Amino acid sequence: MGGMSDSPAPLADPHIAFDPAEGRRDVVVLGSTGSIGTQAIDLVLRNPDRFRVTALSAAGGRVELLAEQARRLRVAAVAVAREDAVPALREALAAQYGGEPLPEILAGPDAATELAASPCHTVLNGITGSIGLAPTLAALRAGRTLALANKESLIVGGPLVKAIAGPGQIIPVDSEHAALFQALAAGKRADVRKLVVTASGGPFRGRTKSELADVTPADALAHPTWAMGPVITVNSATLVNKGLEVIEAHLLYDIPFERIEVVVHPQSYVHSMVEFTDGSTLAQATPPDMRGPIAIGLGWPERIPDAAPAFDWSKASTWEFFPLDNEAFPSVGLARHVGELGGTAPAVFNAANEECVDAFLAGRLPFSGIMETVTEVVAEHGTPRAGTSLTVSDVLEAETWARARARELAVKATAEARA
Repeated sequence: MGGMSDSPAPLADPHIAFDPAEGRRDVVVLGSTGSIGTQAIDLVLRNPDRFRVTALSAAGGRVELLAEQARRLRVAAVAVAREDAVPALREALAAQYGGEPLPEILAGPDAATELAASPCHTVLNGITGSIGLAPTLAALRAGRTLALANKESLIVGGPLVKAIAGPGQIIPVDSEHAALFQALAAGKRADVRKLVVTASGGPFRGRTKSELADVTPADALAHPTWAMGPVITVNSATLVNKGLEVIEAHLLYDIPFERIEVVVHPQSYVHSMVEFTDGSTLAQATPPDMRGPIAIGLGWPERIPDAAPAFDWSKASTWEFFPLDNEAFPSVGLARHVGELGGTAPAVFNAANEECVDAFLAGRLPFSGIMETVTEVVAEHGTPRAGTSLTVSDVLEAETWARARARELAVKATAEARA
């Protein structure tokens, strides 16, 4: 997976030519009621000459919003992962459509995967978690352009994704990887010295390891820059999210781990940088807003006018950069380790972390216990299954084991703390 050769092209390659005269693009939005999905739909509704949404999928917890989206976009199909949500969804759609024919309704764990393979130009995968792997693979197999916001599917299924994705078929939607994507367009792959991934530092930037021992869930959820869901916000507090992004950058751009650096940038204005061999560093910068990366994912190589706010350069501002404290935040180092191991190791890392975050938010595990437990689970996993023999079943089996083991260790830690 490492290497800097000019062939084959990386998964995310801004130099791949798309036809800008192809007309309006049909888009399938997976995870339409989440943060990425709702912002993508806002972008589509403001640019009806560029995009048309043909289908939507969601987990099923916000059927009223899903029905409203379906009516406003006039989609052909809607899908929910929860089959028990269908009656409420049908009722919500009927209220929205007022007697007009309803869109097709799909339900169940494979519904989003079915939509991902349906006829369209681009699939935006905004699903949260590794359940996004199957839709990612389905979209790639069907030859769709994949606007990827679901980083977990690439991280846990890296070899599977790389085996079927065509050069440049994936366009990243994470702010950091969209930034790298754009900066890489300025030069040749052979001239890239390193990728520099920026991190806000989260709510605990500057604290030592000992000062993190007693932080609470409320402390961890108070992110200074971004408004996100609870899991990703805690991941930002532990910097696990940045570790996952390092793995993702390696897989997307085919850059070795030793050439991927993390730097703390509290303002979150510079989303990432590319350093070239001549000493030049190109940075992509915008105010913190996900509509910009979403617009890149849906519209590349064209840019969507006024997709997101721009800087007001008439106002003074200060931009700061700090080295990463690896002792207080060991997650990035551990992520590099599991990324180099490959195989099922990243899936174990991600699944164990999700379980530990749940335990922390429920008060069953201290903040420092998150990475301590994840580290132990990764160590117990041992040599992962890797190479071309890796299957989706291998990934799911490894995740199931990691979740169960993380829960066991969290229970044990709680019991020891109370003893």
